[in-house]
Amino acid sequence: MILLAKSPKQGGLLLEEHTRHVVEAIEVMAPAYGLDVRVARLGAVLHDLGKGHPAFQAMLLEKESAQERDMKLKQLPAADAIEEELRHRSFGRNHYHRHELSSLLFLPLFPLAEREVLIQMVVAHHKSIRNDRSQRGLLDLVKENGVDEVFERHFEAWPQWSPVAAHVAAKFGVAVRTLAYEEVAECFQRVYDRVRRMVDGWSPWKGLLMSADHFGSAYLHETITKRTALYHPPDLSTFEQRAQGPKAKLYPLSEQPVDDPATHTLVIAPTGAGKTDFLIRRCRGRIFYTLPFQASINAMYQRLAEDVPDADVRRLHAASRLELADEADEDVELQMHPGAGIKVMTPHQLAGIVFGTPKYEAIMLDLQGQDVILDEIHTYDGQARAMVVQMVRTLVRLDCRVHIGSATIPTVLADTLVEVLGGSDQVDIVRLPPAVLDTFDRHQVHKVADETTVHEVLRRAVDAGEHVLWVSNRVKDAQENYRWATQHLPKAEVLLIHSRFRRGERRALEARVKELQHAAGPCVVCATQVVEVSLDISYDRMVTAAAPLDALIQRFGRVNRIRNEATIGTYKPVHVVAPPEDVRALRPYEPDVVRASYAALPDEGKVLAERDVQLLIDGVYPTVEVPDQAQHFIMREDGTYRIRTLQHHQKSVLLEALDIDSATCVRQSDVAAYRRGPWDARVELEIPVSHRLRYALRTGGAPLEYGSYPYVIPDDWYHPGGLLLGLVVPAMPTNQSAFDTRFI
Repeated sequence: MILLAKSPKQGGLLLEEHTRHVVEAIEVMAPAYGLDVRVARLGAVLHDLGKGHPAFQAMLLEKESAQERDMKLKQLPAADAIEEELRHRSFGRNHYHRHELSSLLFLPLFPLAEREVLIQMVVAHHKSIRNDRSQRGLLDLVKENGVDEVFERHFEAWPQWSPVAAHVAAKFGVAVRTLAYEEVAECFQRVYDRVRRMVDGWSPWKGLLMSADHFGSAYLHETITKRTALYHPPDLSTFEQRAQGPKAKLYPLSEQPVDDPATHTLVIAPTGAGKTDFLIRRCRGRIFYTLPFQASINAMYQRLAEDVPDADVRRLHAASRLELADEADEDVELQMHPGAGIKVMTPHQLAGIVFGTPKYEAIMLDLQGQDVILDEIHTYDGQARAMVVQMVRTLVRLDCRVHIGSATIPTVLADTLVEVLGGSDQVDIVRLPPAVLDTFDRHQVHKVADETTVHEVLRRAVDAGEHVLWVSNRVKDAQENYRWATQHLPKAEVLLIHSRFRRGERRALEARVKELQHAAGPCVVCATQVVEVSLDISYDRMVTAAAPLDALIQRFGRVNRIRNEATIGTYKPVHVVAPPEDVRALRPYEPDVVRASYAALPDEGKVLAERDVQLLIDGVYPTVEVPDQAQHFIMREDGTYRIRTLQHHQKSVLLEALDIDSATCVRQSDVAAYRRGPWDARVELEIPVSHRLRYALRTGGAPLEYGSYPYVIPDDWYHPGGLLLGLVVPAMPTNQSAFDTRFI
């Protein structure tokens, strides 16, 4: 007799095969995290034995052809019960069943001393014990149905299928015997009693099993070979060698020693000073490197993959699998799994440790005791600022070494972070002296009063053959700028880039923006904030809408960016448009901050002096409020937890707290391809949007029930009139405008 564990789409594995893969993964993961391998192995053997229940077998068979179903039924135990489950499912009566709860009925076969840990590993490795989104966590089911009924459901047909499942356990060294009804019922009651008495905290054991289960499920029969790449700290000798190399004098942080005994790091220096290399040289273990934007993650991944070719370097962001299409050497599946030598990601991918969203235990386990680089830290908005401060607090609690880099952080925010890190004795704080900062002066600032002047600046720049960035704060403004430029600047190649393009299209646009900086003729790139820190480009001139000073300085860094002996002491122009009177036009920023930033800038072509930048930033941000988001955080300031062990919060908690872009949409004409396509093909068709736009997107009906659950938009909302504008959302009636369109 056999038992099925995976659908044909997931490899069609038998239970014994899947169990072996998870055991193989956990044998490497447990010692890496300092957890008992013997106990971990037992958890891997136990975790899916409950898949032998007729309900689970029926769920898998339902996806088979009739011929395959009939053939497999003959090899499965409890065939009559399976057929009954299939009949229920055919009539839409899908009675609840959680295979992990049936797995726990085998707990009496395992040593008494290990059962506490085994419960933690198994009972919630798919569902939160309480308030699960599906309401199928153990405590949810008992609340709805009573403990006796839940037990009886998961015990169904036990005499028929449990011996076959127990035989799988025996293959891995578990001593098996017949388990009678009374013993199993008592065991289930004990499991329930233990789970409902769980205290606040988090379980490394749950994180371990989740990690091993996902790894084994991804790699199947390759698990035993793929696991050898895990948990190797990178060899950083390349960075040390570069700090002694002939070009090191161009990057003053190369001369900064990295042997300070302080655990953590805070370096504040201009773009091009060598922050990345310095922060990496401060690391001692595996590295988690965070950057705020998608394109900057791609660029950093490529750089690190070249600098540390033998290391397990990975990247992770919403569309990272798409970026792999042309890079056959990178393992697509491995990105999401633990154990990377270096993982490049966004802060939002670490946000689970702050908000306790699904899989947060696995993330915390992988982070423990490692190096975390938080690069390009700046002021953010209030919610994101609160998240970053709490993230640092949580990382410190996890014994991480935290290394923070910034070119534009206000002193009051830097002081807050130093305090959270344990005080100045625990932090190597690095700033460059004024004389060195003077060598980073590179921008002449011109304030522009009106649109007419902007257009004249653009015409002269194009006539001079320049490469120009024209940056807006809002997508719709960038789209309008693109319309004007295509009509009035015929000599220039005009390009538009923002976040509302299909992901595959945006990838091509990013590549073209990089190419255009080297073009023989003039070009004008109309953009939003996506260019602030995300693209490694060096254009000749910038025209930009007014914005917070830290954002403007990041934008200016896309002009005259190349640093060598010939460019030091040369300047390029940046033009900043006066902020409009209408505060709505200043979204997504705070109007007072934008106006103060504009007032702080020099004018009439005067140089923005790097030695003055910190004073200017502090003048704009004399205080920095960190909003109270404590009700969303799983850890209190004193290091205690406010989340029940084995419970997680839904992702909506993160969205509510951060108001981040999270939804996607697809064109009506792409729906068929999206439905049929594999994961990577689907991602290429998705258009990222803010969840605040859902009110407008719902005009096309409910989202699709597969993939990323995208909304469907009419084709004429995308590239309307044949112009390459990306997504243009029609204006909503005034009484439906309970959302804004702020996202980049």
